[in-house]
Amino acid sequence: MHLKTPIEGFILRAATPADVGTILGFITELAVYEKLAHEVVATEATLTETLFGDTPYAQVIIAELDGNAVGYALFFHNFSTFTGRPGIYLEDLYVQPAMRGRGFGKLLLAYLAKKAVDMNCTRVEWSVLDWNQPAIDFYRSIGALPMEEWTVQRLDGARLASFAEEFNK
Repeated sequence: MHLKTPIEGFILRAATPADVGTILGFITELAVYEKLAHEVVATEATLTETLFGDTPYAQVIIAELDGNAVGYALFFHNFSTFTGRPGIYLEDLYVQPAMRGRGFGKLLLAYLAKKAVDMNCTRVEWSVLDWNQPAIDFYRSIGALPMEEWTVQRLDGARLASFAEEFNK
């Protein structure tokens, strides 16, 4: 998939295994911005396996300006039992700082919205850090609403492994 956009020289394309280094670079840049670089343990090998292996767990769209990667969106499908239909969960939306404000992020997100509509999905969802006001303002500008009564919960690392042992007791 190579999609031309209304912005001259700007395209969206499906990532390939050759993009794994670029994807990891973007993940790291995003983590630095979010003050979470210490949490990045992904490697090119794990991304190759999980994005392009026998069971791909997510999809990646690369945003390019004049042949240079400037951002990406990583997403996967979720499911709403209330609607009985799939949705899209946007894990990462990232545009390099020098490229922001030119409409690239908006087009990436609009593409995912179109993909969701075309696939008869009922929603696109994502999380945003509560201190990231520029992102929050952007999301409000496109019509996104906060899920005020919902709080993200997580089990990971040692807590995940410990709780998994409950199954065997």
